[in-house]
Amino acid sequence: MMMSPADAVETYILAKDGNRPFLMQRAFAANAELEMVVKTDAISFPSTARGVKAIADVLVHRFGIDYENVYTVCLSRPSDADRRNFSCHWLVGMSAKSDGKVRVGAGRYGWTFGWDGLVEKLVITIDVMNMFPAAELAATMNWLSRLP
Repeated sequence: MMMSPADAVETYILAKDGNRPFLMQRAFAANAELEMVVKTDAISFPSTARGVKAIADVLVHRFGIDYENVYTVCLSRPSDADRRNFSCHWLVGMSAKSDGKVRVGAGRYGWTFGWDGLVEKLVITIDVMNMFPAAELAATMNWLSRLP
């Protein structure tokens, strides 16, 4: 069954936010590429990863070791015209497992899809990542979860 770009994006978010690495193979091509452009010192990632297993390791396994209560919102959805390329802004909120501090960030996703709808390349730009006290978790997640 062919996946739509919208389904691929939704599956990626469900995999990442829900710490479900097995879902990544439903969204990403086996030889997919990840590029990370991180413009903040508040969070760090490797600059690249190649292959769905390596991408799942970076965005789900290792991410899930450090963070929980992850909630991501894409600010637009791919349309039928976006079958090959799609860019959108995103917001994310999460808490650090080590100290409970809340992080809220924003940036852009740049998606490239194959003929089968699977992600061939994802460029994640993290423009900003702000930290807040652990006491702000409930208010932050309540706000994020109400966004469309």
